[in-house]
Amino acid sequence: MALDTWLVKVKKTISNSFVPVRATPPHAKPVNKKSSLGVMAFEIAGLMSKLLHLWHSLSDKNIMRLRNECICLEGVRKIVSNDEDFLLSLACAEIVENLRMISRALSRISDKCEDSTLRSFDQIFDQFCNTGRDPHNWCMSWKDMEAKIKKMDGYVTITATLYREIEELTSLESSLKKSSQSKDHDVTTISRQQKIIDQQQKVLWQRQEIKYLKERSLWCRSFDTVTILLARSVFTLLARIKLVFGMGQGYPHSLHRSLSATVYPSDQNHPSSLDLALGPCAKSTKHQESKGCLSHGFFELNSKLLKPPASTLGAAALSLHYSNLIIVLEKMTRSPQLIGFDARDDLYAMLPQSVRWSLRARLKGVGFSASDPVLAGEWRDALGKILGWLSPLAHNMIKWQSERSFEQQNMMPKTNVLLLQTLYFANQEKTEAAITELLVGLNYIWRFEREMHAKALFESADFNSGFINLQNSS
Repeated sequence: MALDTWLVKVKKTISNSFVPVRATPPHAKPVNKKSSLGVMAFEIAGLMSKLLHLWHSLSDKNIMRLRNECICLEGVRKIVSNDEDFLLSLACAEIVENLRMISRALSRISDKCEDSTLRSFDQIFDQFCNTGRDPHNWCMSWKDMEAKIKKMDGYVTITATLYREIEELTSLESSLKKSSQSKDHDVTTISRQQKIIDQQQKVLWQRQEIKYLKERSLWCRSFDTVTILLARSVFTLLARIKLVFGMGQGYPHSLHRSLSATVYPSDQNHPSSLDLALGPCAKSTKHQESKGCLSHGFFELNSKLLKPPASTLGAAALSLHYSNLIIVLEKMTRSPQLIGFDARDDLYAMLPQSVRWSLRARLKGVGFSASDPVLAGEWRDALGKILGWLSPLAHNMIKWQSERSFEQQNMMPKTNVLLLQTLYFANQEKTEAAITELLVGLNYIWRFEREMHAKALFESADFNSGFINLQNSS
């Protein structure tokens, strides 16, 4: 009883004398708890991070990279397309599709707003997409957008920290609960109670830290505040996309050459929102294009470009499977001498029927001997060249797919891989021809390595036998 009384006094002393880690900011505005985001802050932080990633992908540096590197990849030109305008249209369509997904998520959030204008976000945004009209002047200048980007980046960082701290609190509370229920007889009662008090103190400090982070993060922001921030950013993003790609009537016309001069207009010479939305190539035909966009819809026109043609791996649902197959072939080519019969059987099981047929046709009439070192060297060079342009597309396909699955658990995407850089739009016939060539070459090198290894063993055994006979005769 005396010990229990002492513990109660200690707990009260800790609670009364506890000083918060950080005080509430003196200028913090009171927040209406009914309209605050609360636990939805984590979902919205994820949405905000996607918007930030999309904005950065449209920077001058990344657009130049798209023009000079992405669409110039040897693999892209060989099995996707050699048409620069078509490749740019694919890049633009995917970026627009990413923006459409963000706008849809924002539309659901806007339904919770108190402001009736924000609740009509989807209609206002559709009007802006199709006609360029911006009745509320939500489209921002570059200077304002950059300021909002920094603000959102801060929100995402703090909200991500809040998420980790809440997980830490859950872990601490679980440990405290286990300690309280523990009946470990090897530990003295006083030591056990001291451990519980220490854990209680950690929990209190952790809760205080979380309270501070909630006040600074998206947790305590209102739906109206966050929605207007995201809505204006989405408007500006669309204007940026249309200017960069010189879009008219939903289709990209060309990649603009002087990005900073046109995409980042000065405040003194700021173009109208209609001109900003339609782009420089469309100004002379505004009325005709606006009429066309209204009848078909901006997003609908762009989404058609992302539908893979019937001749592609994407249409056959084989792009991911072929990517894994190519990566397996790449690993086997590096160490053909380590390939066993089980690995060969597993590889053959991965091959679609069409590749098996073409492989059998290529191997017809080929002998079982593979002892020519010159031919083996030529095959190694050929495989290296094929994998040099084919392997990057396969790896990009895996990255693209895994990022879409992984970003459900992470707030920040990690790569800038576009579908045109993958096997999704690759011609199926050309890709299968390249894979067949890899298989034929790998088959020869594998047999050559085995024959050379067997020959070396035979010569070694013959040498040892001759040496033993020589010793015996002497």
